[in-house]
Amino acid sequence: MSDEISRFGAVQLADLPEDLRERIGAIAEKSGFVPNVFLALGHRPDELRAFCDYHDALMERDSGLTKAERELVVVATSAANHCTYCVVAHGAILRVRAKDPQLADLVAANPCGAELDERRRAIVDLALSLTQDSALFGEHDLAAAREAGLSEDEIWDIGAITAFFAMSNRLAHLMALRPNDEFFLMGRVPRQ
Repeated sequence: MSDEISRFGAVQLADLPEDLRERIGAIAEKSGFVPNVFLALGHRPDELRAFCDYHDALMERDSGLTKAERELVVVATSAANHCTYCVVAHGAILRVRAKDPQLADLVAANPCGAELDERRRAIVDLALSLTQDSALFGEHDLAAAREAGLSEDEIWDIGAITAFFAMSNRLAHLMALRPNDEFFLMGRVPRQ
């Protein structure tokens, strides 16, 4: 595997504008490393800032879906889009947030066959319906989600997260973005 983070190069944390350095630095302090996506997008600070703002607006909300459920949407969407970076990175976060070392792999490998409770099944199915053939997405998909007990806000969140990561997945493909090695063990072995 290449040591390059991105086919478009990458910046160092110190090269970012101060606000982004602080924001990404806080993530690095918490995780123990700087996720490659930030270094790869860092050559366009305005876009990185907008990316982070929308990501956080969707993924860090305290209402509706749990943070683990939000990551479940990302893993299902990213697997359907064949995005290695996002499956690996968000699979790691899902393992941590769900406190389940197997869930992310099962959903990424076979989202339709993964054994999930009714709520998680509805979340994954809705994300996949919107991801796989959005032109066919319609009221029947929404009705199934509602029948499973998802609220309108939760349905919106699933759709917005799915849409955001469709964009993110495509950027990762464009860049040939390489996952950090640290993500592969995260949530599988105790942190040192």
